[in-house]
Amino acid sequence: MSFLLPFRSFMVRGEIITGNICFILLITILGWIPAAIWAALSLQNSRTGKRNERLIRTIQENKN
Repeated sequence: MSFLLPFRSFMVRGEIITGNICFILLITILGWIPAAIWAALSLQNSRTGKRNERLIRTIQENKN
């Protein structure tokens, strides 16, 4: 989804302003590639952050 409609990736996660900026980039032909890369990296960072939070929670639960 982040390659076909990069701005939608932000909108689904609740980042409306970032999605609008990405859409403006997307309107230009040269902006399509950076917008797609930006959306993919942002989605990956979001998933990594959630995974790290789960790992930290699990480690803390096991320590107690």
